[in-house]
Amino acid sequence: MDRKELSIWVEKYRRGDISRRNFLKVTGIGATMAALGLRSAPALAQELSGTVTLATWPNYQNQANIDAFTANTGVNVNMAIFGSNEEMMAKMQAGDSGFDIVVPSNYAISPYAKAKFIEPLDLSLLPNYDPSVVDPRFVEQATIDGNTYAVHKNWGTSGFVVNTDTVKTPFTSWKDYFDGIRGEYSGYGIALDHPLDTVGFALKYFGYSFNSIEDSQLKQAEELLLDLKPHLFAISSDFQPMIRSGDASIAMCWSFDAKQLSRDMSTIQYVIASEGGEIWSDFYTIINGGQNRPAAYALVNHMLEPTVNAKEFDVHGSAISDSRVLALLPPEVTTDPILYPAKELLTPLEFGTAEAMTNPHRTEIMARFKAA
Repeated sequence: MDRKELSIWVEKYRRGDISRRNFLKVTGIGATMAALGLRSAPALAQELSGTVTLATWPNYQNQANIDAFTANTGVNVNMAIFGSNEEMMAKMQAGDSGFDIVVPSNYAISPYAKAKFIEPLDLSLLPNYDPSVVDPRFVEQATIDGNTYAVHKNWGTSGFVVNTDTVKTPFTSWKDYFDGIRGEYSGYGIALDHPLDTVGFALKYFGYSFNSIEDSQLKQAEELLLDLKPHLFAISSDFQPMIRSGDASIAMCWSFDAKQLSRDMSTIQYVIASEGGEIWSDFYTIINGGQNRPAAYALVNHMLEPTVNAKEFDVHGSAISDSRVLALLPPEVTTDPILYPAKELLTPLEFGTAEAMTNPHRTEIMARFKAA
């Protein structure tokens, strides 16, 4: 829609000839109006300026999309990169985080909302969001007491990658991962700097739930991690450079990291462990009392536009649920075994829980593991 046509629809809205809902539907407006300097319909369009800060993960946003948003709106985007939801939460608990948007995983939405770090979303400011085109699981996870606190970004699984150029032994399980690094491949392994996953994977080694908070089970997980520590190359959530350089050959990881690595390295194998692991989903949320709320909504709405979201996939390489976006991607995407694993591999996986994320025993285990 060009500026002239948009102006016509704005004038119709001014006169009351069309409803607010139809205005949003026809124009896909919000950020677009502000970008074009159209100051009508103030409830829908606000003058955008300044800087908006997005707290997200490593290798997770398409800079071209960020640059396009800045070019269209004049709003600068600052990205704060974190390795875990726990780190993000600690920053917010400390006060004055400076965040406007946070990209949390499913299990963090409830704690963030309970602490009033994020606000119930005004969906009228996100006309590009359509829950009917998203897997219902990811809509339900974003809803608390009837309020929508988050909109779905992408989803995936957690497991580990192996560089088969170095690791000749077949790895199929968490037993292979932990025993292999403590044995023949000592010095070549990486554990995530991410309490939920790292402790959860140690629990799976013994056949326990990924989300267990049982003290006796956590004690076994801690002993395993402490025994693993001297054999690791690193504990890091930003581990791709170490795998790419050949300094490390085995790493706990999320599926989007596995996809990014496999694009460039034909010897990378992604393993969803036979004992199970994690299925996760990430979302966009708006900070309660953020410094630039109008720009925050505009940026999230921009990212949800299907053609923009499709370009995001080009970078993060993670599974997407939005059917509008899938229609824009090559058909081989949905048959990619890293992105969309076979049902028998998905069945044993568990969504992380808020209880596991906030459990103090698990947090202490991770702290002792890193300090050992």
